[in-house]
Amino acid sequence: MRWGGFIDTISISQSNRGIGVSQARRLLLLMVCTMLLGGCATVTVPRSPSTALGSEAIAETYLGAWARQATKRRDGLNGLRLVSDGRDAFGLRASLAGHAQRTLDVQYYIYETDQAGRALLERMLHAAERGVRVRLLLDDTASLGKQATFAAFDTHPNVEVRVFNPVPTGRGTKVAYHLVLAANFDRLHRRMHNKLWLADGAVGLTGGRNVSDAYFDAGEDINFDDLDVLSVGPVVNAMSDSFDEYWNHSLAIPLSHFERQRPTAWRALLTELVADADDNELADHSSVWRFAGETGRRQLETLDWAPAVALWDSPDKLDTRGYPDLDLTLIQQLGGAFQALERRLLIVSPYVVPTPAGAMYQQLLAERGIEVTIFTNSLAAMDHASLYGAYAPWREPLLRQGARLFEFRGDASARPVIQSRTDRPSSLHTKAMAFDDSRIFIGSMNADPRAVWWNSEIGLLIDSSTLGRQLWDLAKRGMEPRYSYEVRLNEKGELRWLTEVEGHSVVLSKPPGSLWKRFKASAIRLFDIEHLL
Repeated sequence: MRWGGFIDTISISQSNRGIGVSQARRLLLLMVCTMLLGGCATVTVPRSPSTALGSEAIAETYLGAWARQATKRRDGLNGLRLVSDGRDAFGLRASLAGHAQRTLDVQYYIYETDQAGRALLERMLHAAERGVRVRLLLDDTASLGKQATFAAFDTHPNVEVRVFNPVPTGRGTKVAYHLVLAANFDRLHRRMHNKLWLADGAVGLTGGRNVSDAYFDAGEDINFDDLDVLSVGPVVNAMSDSFDEYWNHSLAIPLSHFERQRPTAWRALLTELVADADDNELADHSSVWRFAGETGRRQLETLDWAPAVALWDSPDKLDTRGYPDLDLTLIQQLGGAFQALERRLLIVSPYVVPTPAGAMYQQLLAERGIEVTIFTNSLAAMDHASLYGAYAPWREPLLRQGARLFEFRGDASARPVIQSRTDRPSSLHTKAMAFDDSRIFIGSMNADPRAVWWNSEIGLLIDSSTLGRQLWDLAKRGMEPRYSYEVRLNEKGELRWLTEVEGHSVVLSKPPGSLWKRFKASAIRLFDIEHLL
């Protein structure tokens, strides 16, 4: 609808309420101008800086003592475990919240108030009731439509919620919110994509998972195959430093600046959350992951001990105009790993948009004899079909340069990569790279321009032949013909999709996908926005 038609529609509605059409036009135009001008403003409010626990305070907590006992003979190595099962990933978060005694630091791009989100809010409120300081840092888009719930959560004396890079006005509706975002798109489209769950500064989780049922194998429509890393040791201190850097940044604004509720609103919220637990299939899925007694000992036995470093984008990357300085980016920090490649590179990402620069780098790798394997989503499995459209033109160039290309099917007829408890379709959401056999990167970063330039990301670079083998094994299993399509060029140079259905090999001439998804994938090519995707 054109703006004129939109204004006429609102004007007629208002005139039926006793307001003249011309007056309604003026009111609407004033509202729009206010939102647009507000979109150009930055938010500056008083805030109290805070930091993670020091080493002595960490050692006084149960988790700190548990981690210290585990690491004291490890010569600075880190205890690490890949977490691929969604229910286990939920259980670890719930259990860490239950064990925390001093601090919980939680940072996410998406936080839904569904079963998973509400169950973890309940755990965090119970922790706050025990005296635990809870700091919840959300990308501003995570609060859209859920601001009242998070504002109630924020009223607990031991809880503070901040939103990163917020839209300053028009927060009441999605239409108004996106109008303001569009008015200052150059700055406000930059999003905090980090994912962290830190308990007492001693144990941490990071990876690709957001907080939503779909990331914990409990989604009603679709579930995401994803990957986290559980960590203890010196790398957790660095993860805590990254959280503090974002928490205390000028773009991290207390949610109370935008919405205040009565001081005891958290009590009613907690009552609701406790009542919800009776019908919440995730609510009790934490006992097997307790960090105490025999189960705590078994937790230690699952850890691989290896060197690891936490890498993250500077939050200043999101507070710039135009392209940020490369020194602010995580990809710059990964340069050494790319340069040290000797034999093969694995890229696992739900979204792959190579761009001319990426294709040129692939050519350089081919000239060095490096085998590149890319595992991403098929059109049918893609949750954002437009991104498949941006990736599609690059398939042929990548294959001609020697890359191997696999697309996850995700359909309910094929068993998911991770042993799912449902028969619903799934989508690949893991973000990982393997540099040869014993160096891996697990984090929040997709293989697209948005991850490089516009979003902030975090992840762990790990030197471990054990975890490297596990990541390659997970990827190889997912790339099997019964789960995925291998994209190839035939003798005529035409794209073909090879897969397996009911034990029989099948060759397709086009990627399966609904007509609507095909339309969205094609439509994105009409716009010159690849650099933003």
